[in-house]
Amino acid sequence: MVFLYLYTLVFTHFIVKPGHLIMSKPSSLSIDQLQDKLQAFARVRDWEQFHSPKNLSMALTVEAGELQEIFQWLTEEQSRNLDDDQRMQAAQEMADVLLYLCRMADVLDVDLLAAAASKLENNNRRYPAEEVRGSAEKRR
Repeated sequence: MVFLYLYTLVFTHFIVKPGHLIMSKPSSLSIDQLQDKLQAFARVRDWEQFHSPKNLSMALTVEAGELQEIFQWLTEEQSRNLDDDQRMQAAQEMADVLLYLCRMADVLDVDLLAAAASKLENNNRRYPAEEVRGSAEKRR
């Protein structure tokens, strides 16, 4: 399976300062604008044919796994205090996950912000703060 690396479209240059990762050109892109750029990126390369929901979900999972790999053998404390190289690598993998998620949402015609807002409302009902504060127990 060929996985396409789309992060070069938007996230190509970072400046790292101790404790902070800053994009050299702060982005004010909306999700819709990012999706338009991703769609154009794929179209001019004739890659839309490969961007089925199945392929995009698989690519997203691969990238999420690469993000997870950064933290695999770290302690909780180490995971909260990444060095500059680890932070840069994590940012690039998060960008990959975001780009594939945005592309998949575009292909499936899902409004990510509306879906996220709906999910947050559901979670607020499912996990009332006064009932679950301090507990990581999953509710059905």
